[in-house]
Amino acid sequence: MSASQKLLWVFGGIVALLSVASAVGWLLQQRKGDTAVIRNLNERVRAWWLMVAVLGACFWAGAAATLIVFALISFFALREFITLTPTRASDHKPLAIAFYVLVPLQYWLIHLGWYGLFSIFIPVYAFLALPAIAVFAGDTEQFLERTTKIQWGVMIAVYCISYAPALLVLDLRGFHGQGALLLLYLMLVVQISDVMQYVFGKLFGRHKLAPLVSPSKTVEGLVGGGLAATAIGASLWWITPFTPPQSALMSLLIVACGVLGGLALSAVKRSLGAKDWGSMIEGHGGMMDRMDSVSFAAPIFFHITRFFFSG
Repeated sequence: MSASQKLLWVFGGIVALLSVASAVGWLLQQRKGDTAVIRNLNERVRAWWLMVAVLGACFWAGAAATLIVFALISFFALREFITLTPTRASDHKPLAIAFYVLVPLQYWLIHLGWYGLFSIFIPVYAFLALPAIAVFAGDTEQFLERTTKIQWGVMIAVYCISYAPALLVLDLRGFHGQGALLLLYLMLVVQISDVMQYVFGKLFGRHKLAPLVSPSKTVEGLVGGGLAATAIGASLWWITPFTPPQSALMSLLIVACGVLGGLALSAVKRSLGAKDWGSMIEGHGGMMDRMDSVSFAAPIFFHITRFFFSG
């Protein structure tokens, strides 16, 4: 089966599942009324339709279009991060560099397939350059805190997220030119994990996982949703270079990293007194609310895959 045929099969399955979810949401609304939980469920399903449509259009248009879309995702995620983290006028120059130089340059390096540079460009060169540029403004008020916020935002929103589309340029044994399938696999496992944790938490949740950080997350949701996502990921081994047991382990790794990413960035939100990063996506909050799990899972998944399965 060719890569394009595999993509069609997977997207066909996703469309079928979303159709069922939409029908269930409509029936629940008719029978139970427009409660907060049902309304949130339907908003999430509608957002999923949009996200699947965008991802499908990217894969149809090719790798360059996918990189452009993810560059925009990084741009909006960084904007949300910076909006919630107060800055000063003296930070405008490093912020301009972050938005209009680092974002496009990081994705351009990925487009070139220049692994040796895109893997260190931000954590080495940008990490040192941003405070060096800021220092010439002569503003030392909370300099360490301000600089760290910008560096952390660039690392999470740009560097870490960029590793998702970087899967497109991986050269793996017996898997040449099928990077889109690997990207789809990562995104599916991450998002299915989030959805299943939400469902299991609502149905069986009793014990809070981290009540001061993320009050809605429960131990039951984590275990049930994580295992369900791992099982689904294992069943998708046929679109990856992995065997079924390897796919299960990779899915478990993605789930674990995604959970840690969600918790860590929830802690950042709580420290800033915010519930969501933004309101860009109906039912999901902001762009960063959808990409927090991806930001932790993508770079780990990329490097583990490259180390063990590269040609």
